[in-house]
Amino acid sequence: MIVLLFRLLVLIAIIVLIYTAFKYLMNSKRKLEVAQEKKEFYFLDNNDNIKKNFFITYHGYLFEGEKYLGTTENSFEVTHITMHTHQPEKLKGFERKDLYFLEEEILIRYPHAEIDWKHPIDRLHL
Repeated sequence: MIVLLFRLLVLIAIIVLIYTAFKYLMNSKRKLEVAQEKKEFYFLDNNDNIKKNFFITYHGYLFEGEKYLGTTENSFEVTHITMHTHQPEKLKGFERKDLYFLEEEILIRYPHAEIDWKHPIDRLHL
């Protein structure tokens, strides 16, 4: 009886470990961090929740976008986005073409949005 109970506990422990590993691998914040370390592009956003900001990583730089709801001709949409980075001192090597790429990717997801960049990126956007 004890052996059977022990086997059941080991099986439950294995299932919990597999579930935890799966949740860890599928975590979108972890994917964002991995993409930033690998200097890849990754767009982390919850389209259903306007109140949550979105994050973009590109060439190892991390950007945050604040979404604001407004009206278009037919509906309520995201009409204004303010972009900034928490570590502007790490923007060495960031070019205007990179900025245009990011704006293009944002406009694919939010076509009615006007994008404003905070300092120091606004100086590059001229």
